[in-house]
Amino acid sequence: MDSRPSPSTDDSTPRVTANGVQFAYLSSGPEDGPLVLCLHGFPDTAQSFRPLLERLAAAGYHAVAPYMRGYAPSGMPANAAYGALDLGRDALALIKAFGAESACIVGHDWGAVAGYAAAGLAPEAVPHLVVAAVPHLRRFMLRPTPQQLQRSRYMLRFQWPGSHAWLGDPQRLAALVQEWSPDWSFTDGDLAPVLATLRNSKRRRAVLGYYRALPKLMADVSAQRVLMAPVLVTTRVIYGADDGCIGREMFLGQEHLFMLNHDQVEMPGVGHFMHCEAPQLFADHVLSFLQD
Repeated sequence: MDSRPSPSTDDSTPRVTANGVQFAYLSSGPEDGPLVLCLHGFPDTAQSFRPLLERLAAAGYHAVAPYMRGYAPSGMPANAAYGALDLGRDALALIKAFGAESACIVGHDWGAVAGYAAAGLAPEAVPHLVVAAVPHLRRFMLRPTPQQLQRSRYMLRFQWPGSHAWLGDPQRLAALVQEWSPDWSFTDGDLAPVLATLRNSKRRRAVLGYYRALPKLMADVSAQRVLMAPVLVTTRVIYGADDGCIGREMFLGQEHLFMLNHDQVEMPGVGHFMHCEAPQLFADHVLSFLQD
C-alpha cells in the first residue's frame, strides 16, 4: 500500500500515513531536496513553522511540518498512545513516508522530545538534530531545579480528570502562553490555529495524552534506556533566555549528554516560543547549523 503523500479528500491539506497514523502536513521547497522535518509542540500547531519552512525552502531543502498525532487535522491513534517513543517512531516513519532514508529534525517543545526519541532509536536516520526549548531529557526529568519544579506544576494539573475543560478556556491558554513567553505580544491570530484544535473535547484529551503518558515513562525501562542515554547525533540546542516554561539554568551543564558535535544557542529577549517571537533569527540559527 502506497504511503507517499497524497492530497486529502476533504480539504486542501495533504496527508501521509506513517506509523499507523494519518498526518496532515505543511511543506515547502523542492521534493528532491534534503528533507527537514519540523515538529511542533504544545500549545502549538504546524502553522507556527511557516516562516522556517519558507527559509528552508529558499535554501533548497524539502521542509515538512506535520501536525503531530492527535492535533487536528492529523489523526488520533487508535490505541491512544502518546508516549515519547511513539512520537520518535512517528518521526522516523515520516522520514520514510517522504521517500528519504534520513532527515534533519527541528523540534520544538514536544517536537523536541520526538527528535530526541528519534535520534535515540535510529541515530543513522537523523544526521542533524535541532531541539528548541527542551534540554536533554535526562537533565530535565532527573535533575530539575527547585525553580523548574515550580514552573512544571502545569504538568501535574494536566493529570487531573477535569483538566481537558481547563485546556478549552481561551483566556487560560492565553495566560499560559504569556507566562511562558512574557515579552511576546501575540495576537488572536497567533493562537487561532491551536484554539481551533482545542475546541474539540476529543482533541483536548489527545493533547493531554502527551502529558499523561509521562508517569508511564518513568516506569518503562526500555523507554528510559533510549531517552536517558547520551545523544549520538550532531545536535544544536536552542533556548530562550526568558523562557517561563523551562528555565535557562536547565540548559547549563549538560554537555556530557551529547557525544558528537554539540552546541547551544541562547536567544536573548525571547521566551518559550522563540520560533514565533523571533522567527527569522530562529531560522538563521537553524540554517547556520544545517549548512555548517
